[in-house]
Amino acid sequence: MRVTAILAKYLLQLKADGRSPYSIDQARRHVELLDRWLVEHRRSRDVRRIGHEDLAAFLAGPEATLRRDGKPKQQTSNNALRSSIRMFFLYSHTAGFATRNAAALVRRARCAPPPPRAMPPDDVQQLLATVDAAEGWAATRDSALLHVLVESGARIGSVLATTVEDLDLRHGELTLRHTKGNRPHVLSLPRGLCRRLRAYLSDRTSGPLFATPNGRPLGGRQARRRMTMWLATAGCRPASPHALRHSYAMALYGRSRDIAAVQRALGHQSIASTMIYARSPALAPR
Repeated sequence: MRVTAILAKYLLQLKADGRSPYSIDQARRHVELLDRWLVEHRRSRDVRRIGHEDLAAFLAGPEATLRRDGKPKQQTSNNALRSSIRMFFLYSHTAGFATRNAAALVRRARCAPPPPRAMPPDDVQQLLATVDAAEGWAATRDSALLHVLVESGARIGSVLATTVEDLDLRHGELTLRHTKGNRPHVLSLPRGLCRRLRAYLSDRTSGPLFATPNGRPLGGRQARRRMTMWLATAGCRPASPHALRHSYAMALYGRSRDIAAVQRALGHQSIASTMIYARSPALAPR
């Protein structure tokens, strides 16, 4: 049975297991990368015939270790790829599509967590000022979305999955129901942000909180493209929506020096995930 045929079944299993859309999309991209490599190198695409030598050659090759610009990928990116391949072949073996687990020898490399990639505070303010000054419905929506990300530190995927019903402007709360680990998390929203959201929603009482003009949920790629456009308009350096989460966390820790407070605000299950902000060189005592 070919890799692509099993991939469809594997992605369905991930969805049934409650994995996030980001995790499912990442698994798809990584396995499809392997499948393209198998085709280009004229190797069998039948999981029953793929061996650990094939996977070792793929993971050690430029397709897996280099970015599109030819520069080496970060070790964390390589580890994510290794994990995707390991889990796919474990599923293939456990589900009975393969008589052996070809990825049983694949191991993650040991590496320190990367430092947080936060946007400079001046860039954040310039970005918000630029989108706030723009006119039109889409600009108003983007302004509301970016303010939520900047002022709450929430993940973009979780925010885009919210509905108007998840928003309680009376109590200043937004409930994130689709989070990493599937643990609902309630955000406390500042009064100014509540006023902005109320103006953005106008008389809408249901549906996606952040929608396209036809009422469908705004997608992650669309939101990232919009942010890239606004950054260019503002004359800021390129950044991702996740950089706003890092900026929020670093600013909060810089003010409070309370890593537990940062953990609660970000919704981290383990404080180990939050410790990168305490170890950030940008916050080191002078």
